[in-house]
Amino acid sequence: MAEKRTRLDIIGDMLLAVANKGGRIKPTHLMYKSNMSHRQMKSYLEELVEKSFVKRTSKDNCKYILMTEKGYNFVNKLLEIKEFEKTFGL
Repeated sequence: MAEKRTRLDIIGDMLLAVANKGGRIKPTHLMYKSNMSHRQMKSYLEELVEKSFVKRTSKDNCKYILMTEKGYNFVNKLLEIKEFEKTFGL
């Protein structure tokens, strides 16, 4: 059985989903790409907005989540850490 995702794994999955879509994603697509329920995504999204990793915007009556520079920096550091873990077999 697969291990449960940690809080950091979930945040990483969310930010990577936004980054992989060019830094802009619709909330529903973010929910599907990061494999979460609506309630769970909403809770994590609030935290990411509060910490300025992402911001909300709307264009042509569509809501979007945009990655900030701080969000990109976090994703890059997270990927470095994961690569470091792999290097040492952790």
